[in-house]
Amino acid sequence: MMHVWGMTDVGLVRKENQDAYLVREETATGHTICVVCDGMGGAAGGRVASGIAVETFAAELEKILTRGMQPQQLREASSYAVSLANRAIRETAGRIEEYRSMGTTLVSAVSYDGGVVVSNVGDSRAYHITESGITRVTKDHSLVERMVDRGDITAEEARRHPNRNLITRALGPDADAQCDGYICPMEQGDFLLLCTDGLVDTVTDQEMLFEVIHGAGLDGCLDRLLDISKSRGASDNVTAVLMQKL
Repeated sequence: MMHVWGMTDVGLVRKENQDAYLVREETATGHTICVVCDGMGGAAGGRVASGIAVETFAAELEKILTRGMQPQQLREASSYAVSLANRAIRETAGRIEEYRSMGTTLVSAVSYDGGVVVSNVGDSRAYHITESGITRVTKDHSLVERMVDRGDITAEEARRHPNRNLITRALGPDADAQCDGYICPMEQGDFLLLCTDGLVDTVTDQEMLFEVIHGAGLDGCLDRLLDISKSRGASDNVTAVLMQKL
């Protein structure tokens, strides 16, 4: 079982919120589905793409979930749901001219008895948080992540790099957008945080860790993280979903 909190905010600069998130508790199968997307594209394209992605991913996954699925099966099912979300975005983009260039990131978590299975495309992230620390589960599909891998810049420098928002993989623009899949075991009381780069760019990993583990109550945790982001300008939309294993 999971306890889940969610938050999305337009931030202080953007005129429109192009992020989206969705949480589904599957009581019949015992799974919790969480998905966070950060849309991109002219006009309302980003908002449309992220909305299609969260709804399609969850709806398609619900069709194939069964009680007792193994983590490897969940990872395959999630990957399939991501591919169908990509197809749905591309079909809409092909029909409507103003949405032609739209796309979105996606990061998701699907629970099983021993933890969660995480999938991601783009630079929205998943963090595993415990009392002993914070660990990033996902790897960004971005230019600056490649620079970090090569040792050209540090992870902290990547947060401030002028090209930090240039991603190398997304749903929509890529006909065959491959997602990465991770099996993340969790103990009782552990947390998983899904978030868009609007949070990552303005709040440090240690601040995320502190607010989740030591902050003044979990019900206000995401609001406190949003307050930190806004205190630093919140130039992008900010979205996060926090899961706790019960």
